Amino acid sequence: MDKILGWLLLPFFAISFLGSLVVFEVIQRIAYFGFGYKAHKNTVDILQLCIMNSLRLGGTRFKTLRSAQKVPTDRPIIIISNHQSMFDIPSIIWLFRKNHAKFVAKKELGKGIPSISFNLKHGGSVLIDRKDREQATQAIENLGKYIEEHNRAACIFPEGTRSRDGMLKPFKTTGIKTLLQHSPSALVIPVAISGSWELLKYKLKPIPFGVKYKTQILPPIEPANYSADEIVQKAEEQIRMALGQENTEI
Repeated sequence: MDKILGWLLLPFFAISFLGSLVVFEVIQRIAYFGFGYKAHKNTVDILQLCIMNSLRLGGTRFKTLRSAQKVPTDRPIIIISNHQSMFDIPSIIWLFRKNHAKFVAKKELGKGIPSISFNLKHGGSVLIDRKDREQATQAIENLGKYIEEHNRAACIFPEGTRSRDGMLKPFKTTGIKTLLQHSPSALVIPVAISGSWELLKYKLKPIPFGVKYKTQILPPIEPANYSADEIVQKAEEQIRMALGQENTEI
Protein backbone atom coordinates (compact mmCIF):
# COMPACT_ATOMS: atom_id res chain seq x y z
CA MET A 1 0.00 0.00 0.00
CA ASP A 2 2.85 2.42 0.77
CA LYS A 3 4.13 1.92 -2.77
CA ILE A 4 0.72 2.51 -4.40
CA LEU A 5 0.17 5.70 -2.43
CA GLY A 6 3.75 6.69 -3.18
CA TRP A 7 3.11 6.45 -6.92
CA LEU A 8 -0.04 8.53 -6.58
CA LEU A 9 1.80 11.29 -4.73
CA LEU A 10 5.06 11.07 -6.67
CA PRO A 11 4.13 13.83 -9.17
CA PHE A 12 3.53 16.28 -6.32
CA PHE A 13 6.86 15.41 -4.72
CA ALA A 14 8.73 15.52 -8.02
CA ILE A 15 7.37 18.89 -9.08
CA SER A 16 8.07 20.41 -5.66
CA PHE A 17 11.50 18.82 -5.19
CA LEU A 18 12.92 19.32 -8.67
CA GLY A 19 11.35 22.74 -8.94
CA SER A 20 12.99 23.81 -5.68
CA LEU A 21 16.42 22.65 -6.87
CA VAL A 22 16.11 24.51 -10.17
CA VAL A 23 14.69 27.72 -8.70
CA PHE A 24 17.19 27.86 -5.84
CA GLU A 25 20.10 27.26 -8.20
CA VAL A 26 19.30 30.70 -9.60
CA ILE A 27 18.44 32.29 -6.26
CA GLN A 28 21.66 31.02 -4.65
CA ARG A 29 23.78 32.51 -7.40
CA ILE A 30 22.08 35.87 -7.09
CA ALA A 31 22.42 35.80 -3.30
CA TYR A 32 26.05 34.62 -3.26
CA PHE A 33 27.49 36.80 -6.01
CA GLY A 34 25.25 39.79 -5.37
CA PHE A 35 24.91 39.97 -1.59
CA GLY A 36 27.48 37.67 0.00
CA TYR A 37 27.64 34.86 2.53
CA LYS A 38 24.73 35.79 4.80
CA ALA A 39 22.21 36.14 1.98
CA HIS A 40 23.43 32.89 0.43
CA LYS A 41 23.20 31.07 3.75
CA ASN A 42 19.61 32.26 4.27
CA THR A 43 18.58 31.01 0.83
CA VAL A 44 20.20 27.64 1.54
CA ASP A 45 18.20 27.33 4.78
CA ILE A 46 14.96 28.04 2.94
CA LEU A 47 15.89 25.48 0.28
CA GLN A 48 16.23 22.77 2.95
CA LEU A 49 12.77 23.56 4.29
CA CYS A 50 11.39 23.34 0.74
CA ILE A 51 13.01 19.93 0.26
CA MET A 52 11.57 18.65 3.52
CA ASN A 53 8.13 20.00 2.59
CA SER A 54 8.43 18.17 -0.75
CA LEU A 55 8.82 14.94 1.21
CA ARG A 56 5.84 15.85 3.35
CA LEU A 57 3.77 16.04 0.14
CA GLY A 58 4.67 12.37 -0.33
CA GLY A 59 3.47 11.47 3.16
CA THR A 60 6.78 11.60 5.03
CA ARG A 61 6.45 12.60 8.66
CA PHE A 62 9.35 14.27 10.46
CA LYS A 63 10.02 14.04 14.18
CA THR A 64 12.87 15.63 16.11
CA LEU A 65 13.92 14.75 19.65
CA ARG A 66 16.40 17.03 21.36
CA SER A 67 18.66 16.60 24.34
CA ALA A 68 17.83 18.79 27.33
CA GLN A 69 21.19 20.50 26.80
CA LYS A 70 20.92 23.27 24.22
CA VAL A 71 23.33 23.39 21.32
CA PRO A 72 25.50 26.48 21.82
CA THR A 73 26.11 29.01 19.06
CA ASP A 74 29.15 30.68 20.64
CA ARG A 75 31.61 27.86 19.97
CA PRO A 76 32.35 25.48 17.11
CA ILE A 77 30.35 22.26 16.82
CA ILE A 78 31.27 18.88 15.37
CA ILE A 79 28.16 16.91 14.42
CA ILE A 80 28.73 13.16 14.26
CA SER A 81 25.78 11.49 12.55
CA ASN A 82 24.85 8.18 11.03
CA HIS A 83 23.92 8.33 7.36
CA GLN A 84 20.97 6.64 5.67
CA SER A 85 20.02 8.71 2.62
CA MET A 86 20.69 11.88 0.66
CA PHE A 87 17.84 13.50 2.58
CA ASP A 88 19.89 13.50 5.81
CA ILE A 89 21.73 16.62 4.68
CA PRO A 90 18.67 18.92 4.31
CA SER A 91 17.41 17.80 7.71
CA ILE A 92 20.72 18.52 9.46
CA ILE A 93 21.20 21.87 7.74
CA TRP A 94 17.72 22.93 8.82
CA LEU A 95 17.97 21.70 12.41
CA PHE A 96 21.44 23.24 12.87
CA ARG A 97 20.81 26.37 10.83
CA LYS A 98 21.82 28.61 13.74
CA ASN A 99 25.20 26.87 13.74
CA HIS A 100 25.81 27.20 9.97
CA ALA A 101 26.33 23.46 9.40
CA LYS A 102 28.98 22.50 6.81
CA PHE A 103 29.72 19.04 5.47
CA VAL A 104 32.47 16.67 4.48
CA ALA A 105 31.14 15.38 1.15
CA LYS A 106 32.50 13.24 -1.67
CA LYS A 107 33.77 15.23 -4.64
CA GLU A 108 31.22 13.68 -7.00
CA LEU A 109 28.50 15.76 -5.35
CA GLY A 110 30.30 18.96 -6.31
CA LYS A 111 29.12 19.01 -9.90
CA GLY A 112 25.96 18.44 -11.89
CA ILE A 113 23.35 18.60 -9.12
CA PRO A 114 21.27 21.81 -9.20
CA SER A 115 21.47 23.80 -5.95
CA ILE A 116 23.26 21.01 -4.06
CA SER A 117 26.57 21.23 -5.93
CA PHE A 118 26.64 25.02 -5.81
CA ASN A 119 26.07 25.08 -2.06
CA LEU A 120 28.73 22.45 -1.39
CA LYS A 121 31.27 24.35 -3.49
CA HIS A 122 30.50 27.87 -2.24
CA GLY A 123 28.80 27.48 1.15
CA GLY A 124 31.80 26.47 3.28
CA SER A 125 31.63 22.66 3.01
CA VAL A 126 34.55 20.60 1.71
CA LEU A 127 34.64 18.06 -1.11
CA ILE A 128 37.01 15.15 -0.71
CA ASP A 129 38.44 12.55 -3.05
CA ARG A 130 38.09 9.33 -1.12
CA LYS A 131 40.87 7.80 -3.24
CA ASP A 132 43.28 10.62 -2.38
CA ARG A 133 43.99 10.38 1.32
CA GLU A 134 46.29 13.41 1.37
CA GLN A 135 43.73 15.68 -0.33
CA ALA A 136 40.93 14.42 1.92
CA THR A 137 42.96 15.00 5.08
CA GLN A 138 43.93 18.53 4.01
CA ALA A 139 40.30 19.40 3.18
CA ILE A 140 39.10 18.20 6.59
CA GLU A 141 41.91 20.10 8.30
CA ASN A 142 40.76 23.26 6.51
CA LEU A 143 37.17 22.66 7.62
CA GLY A 144 38.30 22.23 11.23
CA LYS A 145 40.19 25.52 11.10
CA TYR A 146 37.20 27.21 9.47
CA ILE A 147 34.69 26.22 12.15
CA GLU A 148 37.19 27.05 14.89
CA GLU A 149 37.63 30.55 13.51
CA HIS A 150 33.96 31.27 12.82
CA ASN A 151 32.19 29.26 15.57
CA ARG A 152 30.31 27.16 13.05
CA ALA A 153 29.41 23.48 12.72
CA ALA A 154 31.00 20.67 10.74
CA CYS A 155 28.98 17.53 10.09
CA ILE A 156 30.72 14.27 9.33
CA PHE A 157 29.24 10.86 8.53
CA PRO A 158 31.89 8.49 9.95
CA GLU A 159 30.36 5.34 8.47
CA GLY A 160 31.92 6.46 5.19
CA THR A 161 28.84 5.61 3.13
CA ARG A 162 25.13 5.48 3.70
CA SER A 163 23.40 2.49 5.25
CA ARG A 164 20.87 1.07 2.81
CA ASP A 165 19.00 -0.94 5.46
CA GLY A 166 19.24 1.35 8.49
CA MET A 167 21.85 -0.77 10.27
CA LEU A 168 24.71 1.29 11.61
CA LYS A 169 28.11 0.60 10.10
CA PRO A 170 31.32 0.77 12.18
CA PHE A 171 32.70 4.29 12.50
CA LYS A 172 35.89 5.38 10.80
CA THR A 173 37.92 7.60 13.08
CA THR A 174 40.35 9.53 10.89
CA GLY A 175 38.04 12.35 9.81
CA ILE A 176 36.72 12.98 13.31
CA LYS A 177 40.22 12.99 14.79
CA THR A 178 41.36 15.50 12.17
CA LEU A 179 38.44 17.83 12.91
CA LEU A 180 39.08 17.59 16.65
CA GLN A 181 42.76 18.35 16.18
CA HIS A 182 42.11 21.50 14.16
CA SER A 183 39.07 22.71 16.11
CA PRO A 184 40.20 22.17 19.72
CA SER A 185 37.37 24.18 21.27
CA ALA A 186 34.59 22.34 19.43
CA LEU A 187 31.73 20.58 21.21
CA VAL A 188 30.76 17.18 19.77
CA ILE A 189 27.06 16.55 19.10
CA PRO A 190 26.03 12.98 18.19
CA VAL A 191 22.95 12.74 15.98
CA ALA A 192 20.92 9.59 15.32
CA ILE A 193 18.78 9.42 12.17
CA SER A 194 16.22 6.67 11.64
CA GLY A 195 13.70 5.97 8.90
CA SER A 196 15.62 7.96 6.30
CA TRP A 197 16.80 4.83 4.46
CA GLU A 198 13.19 3.87 3.76
CA LEU A 199 12.80 6.90 1.50
CA LEU A 200 15.12 5.23 -1.00
CA LYS A 201 14.11 1.58 -0.60
CA TYR A 202 12.41 1.70 -4.02
CA LYS A 203 15.19 3.91 -5.46
CA LEU A 204 12.73 6.83 -5.82
CA LYS A 205 10.35 4.66 -7.85
CA PRO A 206 8.48 5.83 -5.86
CA ILE A 207 9.16 7.33 -2.44
CA PRO A 208 7.01 5.17 -0.15
CA PHE A 209 4.10 6.84 1.59
CA GLY A 210 4.12 7.35 5.34
CA VAL A 211 7.83 7.11 6.12
CA LYS A 212 8.58 8.16 9.70
CA TYR A 213 11.80 10.15 9.62
CA LYS A 214 13.20 10.70 13.10
CA THR A 215 16.22 12.77 14.10
CA GLN A 216 17.58 12.58 17.63
CA ILE A 217 20.00 15.27 18.77
CA LEU A 218 21.81 13.46 21.57
CA PRO A 219 23.64 14.76 24.65
CA PRO A 220 26.87 16.57 23.73
CA ILE A 221 30.33 15.23 24.43
CA GLU A 222 32.91 17.62 25.85
CA PRO A 223 36.17 16.73 24.08
CA ALA A 224 38.35 18.11 26.87
CA ASN A 225 37.28 15.17 29.02
CA TYR A 226 38.19 12.38 26.60
CA SER A 227 40.74 11.21 24.07
CA ALA A 228 39.82 11.30 20.39
CA ASP A 229 39.29 7.52 20.32
CA GLU A 230 37.04 7.72 23.37
CA ILE A 231 34.98 10.50 21.75
CA VAL A 232 34.38 8.43 18.63
CA GLN A 233 33.48 5.40 20.73
CA LYS A 234 31.08 7.36 22.93
CA ALA A 235 29.40 8.99 19.91
CA GLU A 236 28.93 5.62 18.23
CA GLU A 237 27.57 4.08 21.42
CA GLN A 238 25.07 6.92 21.87
CA ILE A 239 23.87 6.64 18.29
CA ARG A 240 23.60 2.84 18.47
CA MET A 241 21.56 3.09 21.63
CA ALA A 242 19.27 5.74 20.15
CA LEU A 243 18.70 3.49 17.11
CA GLY A 244 18.04 0.46 19.29
CA GLN A 245 21.10 -1.28 17.87
CA GLU A 246 23.24 -1.27 20.99
CA ASN A 247 23.65 -5.05 20.83
CA THR A 248 24.90 -4.96 17.23
CA GLU A 249 28.44 -6.30 17.04
CA ILE A 250 30.93 -3.58 16.11
